[in-house]
Amino acid sequence: MAQEGVDLSSVAGRYAFALHELATERGASEAVSEALKTFRQFYDESPDLRLLMQSPAFSAAEQLQALDALLKNANIEGVAANFLRLVAAKRRLFVLPSIIDAYQRLEEQAKGLTRVEATVAKPLLPSQELALRDAVQNAAGGKAVSLEVKTDPTIVGGIIVKLGSRMVDASLRTKLNSIRTRMKEVG
Repeated sequence: MAQEGVDLSSVAGRYAFALHELATERGASEAVSEALKTFRQFYDESPDLRLLMQSPAFSAAEQLQALDALLKNANIEGVAANFLRLVAAKRRLFVLPSIIDAYQRLEEQAKGLTRVEATVAKPLLPSQELALRDAVQNAAGGKAVSLEVKTDPTIVGGIIVKLGSRMVDASLRTKLNSIRTRMKEVG
């Protein structure tokens, strides 16, 4: 019981599916998607917010109070704000990052987009990102793609691309590890 990468038997999958159904019904799926992206950005950038969401030491009331302040500050309202409050009231904030990821996959699927993750050693120039998007779109058979580019300096150079269940690892780190392994076999 999965919808292209979303496990509907998991807590995150069920919450994401319910939210997506409600948002679609109200014609707000894109607005909810943007609000969740904004919230996720706050989450990724704030150790304090991560602690608040993941720690059982905070009561639901404390989490809701902090969440309300964040929602007001981030100008998140409507379906997305109500959903985030519900998740806090149900003591499920620790699952929220997975819920957001699952919701985004459902939204991409509804738009007919193919999700692509690319990992590079340093940020791409806009022209490089456009060229990568075109190349990936061609590899996906011309289907529209949702490209997420992540930066990870540990890959040293090159690129790692995940397109659906396929992955191409052309990172310098992988090539160097391969050479190291072969050298150990020889010596």
